Amino acid sequence: MCLGIPMQVVEIEGFNARCEAKGVYREVSLFMLQGEDVQVGDHVMVHVGYAIQTMTPQEARSSWELFDELLEAEDLTAVPGGEHV
Repeated sequence: MCLGIPMQVVEIEGFNARCEAKGVYREVSLFMLQGEDVQVGDHVMVHVGYAIQTMTPQEARSSWELFDELLEAEDLTAVPGGEHV
């Protein structure tokens, strides 16, 4: 399964950006968004180190809410010893 992670751009240098999500920072390539005007503060969908699309803050927040629900459901199915039911 492939997964894109919503992140916020905090710094841009050329085609590279430093992005943040939930306190985690990553270096991200903006190469695939050359035709778009990505600015500090914008939200982008990141997949394998590349920003693949821009997002609204609401889209990013909704994505994280869904991820949080999935992680919570995963935690509820875990049993001692690391196995899942």
